[in-house]
Amino acid sequence: MKEYVTSDLATAAYLHMKGMPLVRASSLSNGRFSFVFDDESNKCESLSYEFINSDCSRYDNHVRMLKKMIYKN
Repeated sequence: MKEYVTSDLATAAYLHMKGMPLVRASSLSNGRFSFVFDDESNKCESLSYEFINSDCSRYDNHVRMLKKMIYKN
């Protein structure tokens, strides 16, 4: 099985939304996440770039900005 691994939650959510099979998800000892997808179709990398240029990415950036504003105070 060919795997695609990302630590980015938003990218992982986008890949899953696009139908990529999630094999496992875990929290690592350094506090980061690990999301592993079955990438036999060899689509994960191109979908990751698609995410960067999508409205989903813009939405995620706005959520992050708002969270920073809330936790800053």
